[in-house]
Amino acid sequence: MGVYPPSLGRLIEQFSRLPGIGKKSAERLALYVLKSPRELADGLAQSLLEVKERIRFCSICFNLTDEDPCLICSDQRRANGRLCVIEGPGDQLAIEKSGAFKGRYHILQGVLSPLDGIGIENLRIAELMSRLRNENIKEVILAINPTVEGEATVSYLADLLKGKDVIVTRIALGIPLGGDLKYIDSMTLKRSLENRSSCAS
Repeated sequence: MGVYPPSLGRLIEQFSRLPGIGKKSAERLALYVLKSPRELADGLAQSLLEVKERIRFCSICFNLTDEDPCLICSDQRRANGRLCVIEGPGDQLAIEKSGAFKGRYHILQGVLSPLDGIGIENLRIAELMSRLRNENIKEVILAINPTVEGEATVSYLADLLKGKDVIVTRIALGIPLGGDLKYIDSMTLKRSLENRSSCAS
């Protein structure tokens, strides 16, 4: 960063520490902030501090929130007995954007991955079981990403929930809308065929 004044160099260095931001992108961002009105820098600095000071995990679902419990857990209209179990906060946001689910969530904060040292004790599985005992849950929907680790987590949870007085379902996996069969990988095609549904209305 020798060509830049020290303060600008430090800003570029901080931007470059963010995931997905290389040196060139960091330079572009820093120069944009420098050229922008002071209000942008003030707002950015204030937002960064607020996020670090105010955001925490909801004590019920473990989603990110600045109120505890979060807005979804506080909404009695969503206490309909359906609980969607997901990997992380980004998954909850994607489901909410779809508008297809109106129940409550439980965020595991990851998936089982022994190679990375992530076991049962590192996930919010005990808290999930506690919710099943204390809330009127009728259906648990496993909406976990179909990775190797995700599949192991789904398998573990499905076994754990066997014999409980709850319906356990899983989101459908298969060919995306607008997909072209000749470009779909074989595992996705296999799963699509195994999970085919009736065309009857």
